[in-house]
Amino acid sequence: MLFSRWAKACFALIFIATLFFIGSCSDDNSSDGLVNGQYLLIPDNHFEQLLVDQRIDTDGAINGQMLREDAEKVQRLDLNRDSHFGEIEDLTGIEGFTNITFLSAVGQNLENIDLSSNIQLDTLYLQNNYLTSLDLSRNTNLIMVNALVNELTSISGLEQATQLKELNLSYNYFEDFTINNASIEHLLMSDNLLTYFDSTEAPNLKSILLTTNKLTSVDLSSNPLMETVIISNNALQHINLENNPNLRHFYASSNVLTNLDVSQNTALLDLRVDRNPDLHCIKIESGQDIPTVSLSEHQELNEVCN
Repeated sequence: MLFSRWAKACFALIFIATLFFIGSCSDDNSSDGLVNGQYLLIPDNHFEQLLVDQRIDTDGAINGQMLREDAEKVQRLDLNRDSHFGEIEDLTGIEGFTNITFLSAVGQNLENIDLSSNIQLDTLYLQNNYLTSLDLSRNTNLIMVNALVNELTSISGLEQATQLKELNLSYNYFEDFTINNASIEHLLMSDNLLTYFDSTEAPNLKSILLTTNKLTSVDLSSNPLMETVIISNNALQHINLENNPNLRHFYASSNVLTNLDVSQNTALLDLRVDRNPDLHCIKIESGQDIPTVSLSEHQELNEVCN
């Protein structure tokens, strides 16, 4: 009888200890949204379905998780290959794709995205989403970023992207914008709410698209490599182009310019300044030939403008 009670007591202690050990292991392994450190959580079924369809998520099931190992094998992640637009709302799990250099998540329902773990990215397509801010401070290898048609009012970390060449932020809600990046060459920011634009810390800019904003003045004196300036449909009153000898295309239609001097822009091929009601004379250099010119009836090109 004594032995039986002793045996039962020992069994109970062993059972309790086993439960405690299992519980402790379970708690440790489920930290940070991982199961045994091997799986990523993928809570968005549409995101996971695309990963399954592309045979990236190798278990082939929509179960809210995928092997971290599978994610780490991927270098290009295109979530638009099969025309699944407007479905993904949550890209949780993207943090496990640590080796991707290319990401396309166009036309989804994304309101935010965390790319801080995707430090190999060089190409990023995020057009037609609902992003209000974008932090790229960890994505130092970026070469091209397209965030056209979102609800962006801020973007941070661009100064860290020392290889950046092209940035498209058109059709957003920026009111002021300063670009501090020595490598960027092409910047598109049409159809925003810009009242202030500063490119003094972007010496290698070659083209800017700033149409349909609220800009009254723009200083391009720190951008000597500029070739294309498209700034139509603003409230532009004055612009100085003296330090832009490589300028080839200048569009400033539908503004309120009162004077314009392009006599230093001897490489100019295309000039469009119609619909500036108080701009009557555009100053050119003697013998300067501009192949394509668009003027209103009251405007003229002349070597002397009073």
